[in-house]
Amino acid sequence: MTQPQPTLTIVLPMYNEAASIKTLLHALLDVMDTQLAHVSFELLIVDDGSSDGSAENARQINDPRLRVHQHPYNIGNGAAVKTGIRLAQGEYILLMDADGQHKPSDVPRLLEHIDQYDLVVGARTGESETAVHRDLANAIYNLFASYVCSQKIEDLTSGFRVIRADIAKSLVHLLPNTFSYPTTITLAIVRNGYSLKYIPIVTEKRIGKSKIKLLRDGSRFFMILFKIATLFSPLRIFVPVSIATFLLGLGYGAFKVLFLGMRYGPTSANLMITAVMIFLIGLVSEQITYLRYARQ
Repeated sequence: MTQPQPTLTIVLPMYNEAASIKTLLHALLDVMDTQLAHVSFELLIVDDGSSDGSAENARQINDPRLRVHQHPYNIGNGAAVKTGIRLAQGEYILLMDADGQHKPSDVPRLLEHIDQYDLVVGARTGESETAVHRDLANAIYNLFASYVCSQKIEDLTSGFRVIRADIAKSLVHLLPNTFSYPTTITLAIVRNGYSLKYIPIVTEKRIGKSKIKLLRDGSRFFMILFKIATLFSPLRIFVPVSIATFLLGLGYGAFKVLFLGMRYGPTSANLMITAVMIFLIGLVSEQITYLRYARQ
Protein backbone atom coordinates (compact mmCIF):
# COMPACT_ATOMS: atom_id res chain seq x y z
CA MET A 1 0.00 0.00 0.00
CA THR A 2 1.39 3.39 -1.02
CA GLN A 3 2.05 5.72 1.90
CA PRO A 4 0.58 9.24 1.62
CA GLN A 5 3.00 12.05 0.91
CA PRO A 6 4.15 13.68 4.18
CA THR A 7 3.83 17.40 4.64
CA LEU A 8 7.33 17.75 6.03
CA THR A 9 10.69 16.03 5.58
CA ILE A 10 13.21 16.69 8.34
CA VAL A 11 16.74 16.25 6.96
CA LEU A 12 19.65 15.79 9.37
CA PRO A 13 23.09 15.59 7.73
CA MET A 14 25.34 13.65 10.09
CA TYR A 15 29.03 12.88 10.39
CA ASN A 16 30.43 11.29 13.56
CA GLU A 17 27.64 12.47 15.84
CA ALA A 18 27.20 9.27 17.87
CA ALA A 19 27.27 11.25 21.12
CA SER A 20 24.32 13.47 20.23
CA ILE A 21 22.11 11.77 17.66
CA LYS A 22 19.92 9.58 19.91
CA THR A 23 19.18 12.41 22.35
CA LEU A 24 18.35 14.74 19.48
CA LEU A 25 16.05 12.23 17.78
CA HIS A 26 14.13 11.51 20.97
CA ALA A 27 13.64 15.25 21.60
CA LEU A 28 12.69 15.93 17.98
CA LEU A 29 10.13 13.12 17.82
CA ASP A 30 8.67 14.26 21.13
CA VAL A 31 8.18 17.81 19.81
CA MET A 32 6.63 16.58 16.57
CA ASP A 33 4.23 14.22 18.35
CA THR A 34 3.14 16.65 21.07
CA GLN A 35 3.27 20.14 19.55
CA LEU A 36 2.91 19.32 15.84
CA ALA A 37 0.73 16.23 15.90
CA HIS A 38 -1.30 17.62 12.98
CA VAL A 39 1.79 17.67 10.71
CA SER A 40 2.61 14.46 8.85
CA PHE A 41 6.37 14.06 8.54
CA GLU A 42 9.31 11.82 7.78
CA LEU A 43 12.70 12.02 9.48
CA LEU A 44 15.58 11.47 7.09
CA ILE A 45 19.10 11.09 8.44
CA VAL A 46 21.92 11.22 5.90
CA ASP A 47 25.05 9.70 7.40
CA ASP A 48 28.09 11.05 5.55
CA GLY A 49 30.42 8.09 6.07
CA SER A 50 30.62 8.24 9.87
CA SER A 51 33.19 5.99 11.53
CA ASP A 52 31.89 6.16 15.13
CA GLY A 53 28.65 4.19 14.82
CA SER A 54 26.39 7.22 14.36
CA ALA A 55 24.15 5.44 11.86
CA GLU A 56 23.79 2.39 14.12
CA ASN A 57 22.80 4.65 17.03
CA ALA A 58 20.19 6.37 14.88
CA ARG A 59 18.71 3.05 13.78
CA GLN A 60 18.16 2.10 17.40
CA ILE A 61 15.28 4.60 17.45
CA ASN A 62 12.35 2.39 16.52
CA ASP A 63 10.01 4.65 14.57
CA PRO A 64 8.55 3.92 11.12
CA ARG A 65 8.88 7.58 10.15
CA LEU A 66 12.66 7.44 10.55
CA ARG A 67 14.93 6.65 7.59
CA VAL A 68 18.73 6.42 7.60
CA HIS A 69 20.64 6.80 4.35
CA GLN A 70 24.41 6.25 4.37
CA HIS A 71 27.11 7.57 2.07
CA PRO A 72 29.81 4.93 1.45
CA TYR A 73 32.47 7.43 2.55
CA ASN A 74 32.74 11.03 3.76
CA ILE A 75 31.86 13.40 0.90
CA GLY A 76 30.94 16.58 2.75
CA ASN A 77 28.22 18.23 4.79
CA GLY A 78 26.74 19.90 1.73
CA ALA A 79 26.73 16.60 -0.14
CA ALA A 80 24.72 15.03 2.68
CA VAL A 81 22.23 17.90 2.48
CA LYS A 82 21.91 17.43 -1.29
CA THR A 83 21.22 13.73 -0.81
CA GLY A 84 18.56 14.56 1.75
CA ILE A 85 16.89 17.07 -0.56
CA ARG A 86 16.86 14.57 -3.44
CA LEU A 87 15.35 11.82 -1.27
CA ALA A 88 12.83 14.06 0.53
CA GLN A 89 9.19 13.19 -0.08
CA GLY A 90 7.58 16.05 1.86
CA GLU A 91 6.14 19.30 0.53
CA TYR A 92 8.53 21.19 2.81
CA ILE A 93 12.07 20.36 3.90
CA LEU A 94 13.41 21.23 7.34
CA LEU A 95 17.21 21.26 7.59
CA MET A 96 18.93 21.16 10.96
CA ASP A 97 22.29 20.06 12.36
CA ALA A 98 22.72 16.72 14.10
CA ASP A 99 25.23 18.01 16.67
CA GLY A 100 22.73 19.29 19.23
CA GLN A 101 23.11 23.01 18.50
CA HIS A 102 19.58 23.50 17.23
CA LYS A 103 16.74 23.09 19.68
CA PRO A 104 13.85 20.88 18.55
CA SER A 105 11.57 23.19 20.55
CA ASP A 106 12.25 25.91 17.94
CA VAL A 107 10.88 23.79 15.08
CA PRO A 108 7.23 24.87 15.62
CA ARG A 109 8.32 28.53 15.48
CA LEU A 110 9.84 28.04 12.03
CA LEU A 111 6.89 26.03 10.74
CA GLU A 112 4.45 28.78 11.75
CA HIS A 113 5.53 30.79 8.70
CA ILE A 114 5.75 28.22 5.91
CA ASP A 115 2.39 29.28 4.48
CA GLN A 116 3.61 32.84 3.91
CA TYR A 117 7.32 32.44 3.12
CA ASP A 118 9.33 30.26 0.76
CA LEU A 119 12.32 30.05 3.12
CA VAL A 120 12.31 30.47 6.90
CA VAL A 121 15.69 30.61 8.64
CA GLY A 122 16.58 30.41 12.32
CA ALA A 123 18.88 33.40 12.91
CA ARG A 124 21.27 33.02 15.84
CA THR A 125 21.13 35.80 18.41
CA GLY A 126 23.92 37.11 20.64
CA GLU A 127 22.78 34.77 23.42
CA SER A 128 23.77 31.71 21.39
CA GLU A 129 26.69 29.61 22.62
CA THR A 130 29.07 30.18 19.74
CA ALA A 131 32.79 30.93 19.56
CA VAL A 132 33.86 34.59 19.33
CA HIS A 133 35.89 34.10 16.13
CA ARG A 134 32.91 32.45 14.45
CA ASP A 135 30.62 35.30 15.51
CA LEU A 136 33.06 37.78 13.96
CA ALA A 137 33.31 35.76 10.75
CA ASN A 138 29.52 35.44 10.52
CA ALA A 139 29.12 39.20 10.99
CA ILE A 140 31.45 39.81 8.03
CA TYR A 141 29.64 37.22 5.91
CA ASN A 142 26.26 38.74 6.74
CA LEU A 143 27.48 42.24 5.87
CA PHE A 144 28.86 41.12 2.51
CA ALA A 145 25.76 39.06 1.70
CA SER A 146 23.49 42.00 2.57
CA TYR A 147 25.40 44.13 0.07
CA VAL A 148 25.21 41.47 -2.66
CA CYS A 149 21.48 40.87 -2.08
CA SER A 150 20.53 44.52 -1.51
CA GLN A 151 18.59 43.13 1.45
CA LYS A 152 19.47 42.61 5.11
CA ILE A 153 20.75 39.09 5.70
CA GLU A 154 20.61 38.31 9.40
CA ASP A 155 22.31 34.92 9.43
CA LEU A 156 23.87 33.73 6.19
CA THR A 157 25.38 30.49 7.50
CA SER A 158 22.60 29.14 9.71
CA GLY A 159 21.89 25.49 8.93
CA PHE A 160 18.49 25.59 10.68
CA ARG A 161 15.91 26.38 8.00
CA VAL A 162 12.71 25.21 6.34
CA ILE A 163 12.17 25.58 2.60
CA ARG A 164 9.59 24.53 0.04
CA ALA A 165 10.70 21.19 -1.38
CA ASP A 166 10.12 22.12 -5.03
CA ILE A 167 12.39 25.16 -4.66
CA ALA A 168 15.08 23.19 -2.82
CA LYS A 169 15.10 20.49 -5.49
CA SER A 170 15.41 23.11 -8.25
CA LEU A 171 18.50 24.57 -6.53
CA VAL A 172 20.23 21.35 -5.47
CA HIS A 173 22.62 21.34 -8.46
CA LEU A 174 24.03 24.69 -7.31
CA LEU A 175 24.90 23.57 -3.79
CA PRO A 176 28.54 22.84 -2.92
CA ASN A 177 29.61 19.67 -1.11
CA THR A 178 31.05 21.64 1.81
CA PHE A 179 29.60 23.54 4.77
CA SER A 180 28.60 26.59 2.73
CA TYR A 181 25.34 25.27 1.29
CA PRO A 182 23.21 27.73 3.40
CA THR A 183 24.94 30.60 1.60
CA THR A 184 23.98 29.31 -1.83
CA ILE A 185 20.38 28.65 -0.82
CA THR A 186 19.97 32.10 0.70
CA LEU A 187 21.42 34.02 -2.25
CA ALA A 188 19.50 31.89 -4.75
CA ILE A 189 16.23 32.52 -2.89
CA VAL A 190 16.75 36.29 -2.87
CA ARG A 191 17.96 36.42 -6.48
CA ASN A 192 14.98 34.41 -7.72
CA GLY A 193 12.54 36.73 -5.98
CA TYR A 194 11.33 34.22 -3.40
CA SER A 195 10.31 35.35 0.08
CA LEU A 196 12.64 35.02 3.06
CA LYS A 197 11.88 35.20 6.79
CA TYR A 198 14.26 35.16 9.76
CA ILE A 199 13.24 33.85 13.18
CA PRO A 200 15.56 34.65 16.12
CA ILE A 201 16.85 31.52 17.86
CA VAL A 202 19.33 30.71 20.61
CA THR A 203 21.64 27.82 19.81
CA GLU A 204 23.38 25.62 22.35
CA LYS A 205 26.99 24.46 22.45
CA ARG A 206 27.49 21.58 20.06
CA ILE A 207 28.05 18.09 21.44
CA GLY A 208 31.43 16.73 20.38
CA LYS A 209 34.18 18.29 18.30
CA SER A 210 33.46 20.80 15.55
CA LYS A 211 34.10 19.61 11.99
CA ILE A 212 34.82 23.14 10.73
CA LYS A 213 38.46 24.27 10.52
CA LEU A 214 38.80 28.05 10.79
CA LEU A 215 41.60 28.66 8.26
CA ARG A 216 40.74 25.92 5.76
CA ASP A 217 36.97 26.28 5.74
CA GLY A 218 37.01 30.05 6.33
CA SER A 219 39.11 30.77 3.23
CA ARG A 220 37.15 28.20 1.23
CA PHE A 221 33.92 29.80 2.35
CA PHE A 222 35.03 33.25 1.19
CA MET A 223 35.95 31.85 -2.22
CA ILE A 224 32.56 30.17 -2.53
CA LEU A 225 30.87 33.35 -1.36
CA PHE A 226 32.57 35.35 -4.14
CA LYS A 227 31.73 32.67 -6.71
CA ILE A 228 28.09 32.64 -5.67
CA ALA A 229 27.95 36.43 -5.65
CA THR A 230 29.28 36.59 -9.22
CA LEU A 231 26.84 33.85 -10.19
CA PHE A 232 23.76 35.63 -8.87
CA SER A 233 24.66 39.36 -8.91
CA PRO A 234 27.80 39.92 -11.03
CA LEU A 235 27.56 43.71 -11.20
CA ARG A 236 27.57 43.96 -7.41
CA ILE A 237 31.14 42.61 -7.60
CA PHE A 238 32.43 43.93 -10.93
CA VAL A 239 31.26 47.54 -10.54
CA PRO A 240 33.16 48.27 -7.28
CA VAL A 241 36.30 46.60 -8.67
CA SER A 242 35.96 48.62 -11.87
CA ILE A 243 35.51 51.89 -9.98
CA ALA A 244 38.46 51.15 -7.69
CA THR A 245 40.71 50.33 -10.65
CA PHE A 246 39.63 53.47 -12.52
CA LEU A 247 40.25 55.72 -9.50
CA LEU A 248 43.63 54.07 -8.92
CA GLY A 249 44.68 54.84 -12.48
CA LEU A 250 43.30 58.38 -12.32
CA GLY A 251 44.88 59.07 -8.93
CA TYR A 252 48.26 57.67 -9.91
CA GLY A 253 48.34 59.75 -13.08
CA ALA A 254 47.29 62.92 -11.26
CA PHE A 255 49.93 62.34 -8.59
CA LYS A 256 52.67 62.04 -11.23
CA VAL A 257 51.56 65.20 -13.01
CA LEU A 258 50.85 67.40 -9.97
CA PHE A 259 53.53 66.31 -7.51
CA LEU A 260 56.33 64.73 -9.54
CA GLY A 261 56.16 66.92 -12.61
CA MET A 262 56.09 63.87 -14.86
CA ARG A 263 53.96 62.82 -17.79
CA TYR A 264 50.65 61.09 -17.18
CA GLY A 265 52.17 57.85 -18.50
CA PRO A 266 50.85 54.56 -19.90
CA THR A 267 50.38 52.87 -16.50
CA SER A 268 47.52 55.16 -15.53
CA ALA A 269 45.92 54.86 -18.95
CA ASN A 270 46.16 51.07 -18.85
CA LEU A 271 44.56 50.96 -15.41
CA MET A 272 41.64 53.10 -16.61
CA ILE A 273 41.21 50.97 -19.75
CA THR A 274 41.29 47.84 -17.57
CA ALA A 275 38.57 49.37 -15.40
CA VAL A 276 36.34 49.80 -18.45
CA MET A 277 37.01 46.19 -19.49
CA ILE A 278 36.12 44.93 -16.01
CA PHE A 279 32.83 46.82 -16.14
CA LEU A 280 32.00 45.42 -19.59
CA ILE A 281 32.77 41.87 -18.44
CA GLY A 282 30.45 42.41 -15.47
CA LEU A 283 27.75 43.72 -17.77
CA VAL A 284 28.02 40.65 -20.02
CA SER A 285 27.97 38.39 -16.93
CA GLU A 286 24.80 40.09 -15.74
CA GLN A 287 23.13 39.46 -19.10
CA ILE A 288 24.18 35.80 -19.01
CA THR A 289 22.67 35.53 -15.53
CA TYR A 290 19.37 36.94 -16.77
CA LEU A 291 19.34 34.54 -19.73
CA ARG A 292 19.95 31.59 -17.40
CA TYR A 293 17.02 32.58 -15.21
CA ALA A 294 14.85 33.13 -18.27
CA ARG A 295 15.52 29.53 -19.37
CA GLN A 296 14.59 28.26 -15.94
